[in-house]
Amino acid sequence: MVVVIPDNYTDILNTTALAHVATIGPKGEPQSNPVWFGWDGQYLRFSNTRGRQKYRNVVNEPRVAISIVDPSNPYRYLEIRGKVVRLDDDTDLSFINSMAKKYMNEDVYPWHNPSDERVIIVIEPEHITKMG
Repeated sequence: MVVVIPDNYTDILNTTALAHVATIGPKGEPQSNPVWFGWDGQYLRFSNTRGRQKYRNVVNEPRVAISIVDPSNPYRYLEIRGKVVRLDDDTDLSFINSMAKKYMNEDVYPWHNPSDERVIIVIEPEHITKMG
């Protein structure tokens, strides 16, 4: 079941706010980190590398929770719970470069390590909560 984000909250998804992504670790412990994200109207996407714990977490347990606070009103937020539906390779770095453009106004992601294998984690929303 695909959840539609209410129209009066999609503006948060088009800001440069950071999304705090919570995953479940190998011993069942929660892990939460802020990430740059993209929204295409159906899926939320963020970049990661295959060597990071968050990547291993979503491979083992695809359920995630994402919290995004409106940068202009800290009492307004959107929480999205969903599942990782795809792990897309970002071998040409087009996605991470688009995130560098969105968040830093840079054409190229400045911290790229050539040994990193970048992936795009694609999340389908299943439930939302909101405030404000």
